[in-house]
Amino acid sequence: MKLIPVAAAAALLVVSAACAPAPESDSTAKSSAAIEDCQVGDLALVTDGTLTVATDTPAYEPWFSDDDPTNGKGFESAVAYAVADRLGFDKSDVTWVQQGFNQAVQPGAKKWDLDINQFSITPERENAVDFSSPYYSAPQAVITLKDSSFADASSLADFKDAKIGAQIGTTSLEAVDQIKPSSSTRVYDDTTKAAQALQNGQVDAIVADLPTAFYLTAAEIDDSTVVGQFVAESAKGEAFGLLLPRGSKLTQCASVAVDDLKDDGTLADLEQKWLSESTDVPVIK
Repeated sequence: MKLIPVAAAAALLVVSAACAPAPESDSTAKSSAAIEDCQVGDLALVTDGTLTVATDTPAYEPWFSDDDPTNGKGFESAVAYAVADRLGFDKSDVTWVQQGFNQAVQPGAKKWDLDINQFSITPERENAVDFSSPYYSAPQAVITLKDSSFADASSLADFKDAKIGAQIGTTSLEAVDQIKPSSSTRVYDDTTKAAQALQNGQVDAIVADLPTAFYLTAAEIDDSTVVGQFVAESAKGEAFGLLLPRGSKLTQCASVAVDDLKDDGTLADLEQKWLSESTDVPVIK
């Protein structure tokens, strides 16, 4: 995979104290199954004895490290291996494959067992794919350049006349509707292209989830700043779940593993290790 540069400032990658443990949604309520019933030999897998996990590329900090999902570093890589461990897989029995974000959320058969890539659990997506119980919850954030007239904005309404960009197919794009900009939202294939558009002055601001916003301002967009954070109404607090093919026989056990990791504090420990708290970003409404 292509390596992406990570500045020393990436150590500042943080998640707001407002990011409480992931809530349970109606469609991802705790399963009645037990982790003992969800071990390797009991699972319907694409390849017997192997857990095939998908994610997009580049794989960004702080979700992954050095654009290498296989190293177990970064929050989502660590979560994937923790889930695998609970299901009885050794680390060597986990195989990673590349899958684009937009393709993953489409209905149809998949060549992998589950995908982890900051997928927000939404009713629309649940019509096409399955989700595990949520393993994380994050707010949205607005990013602009430090010398922008929007850098001192204190409310979403202050961005009404801004040209705003976001990644296609994400709740960040849906969340722009809460700003109600007077011009059409600029849509990009990925956050790197959205970030480049901001750097080039093609947009005044971009919207991304808060951890990604910290990475972009630390490592990709020169002289940029996170103006504020807000909860995406369309995503019920922006709960992230493991994505599985619709009707997958693995969905229940994926939720069992996530619930088990949540109950014993493992998810909280991984958040603390890879995503630390910050109170520096104001909440804007």
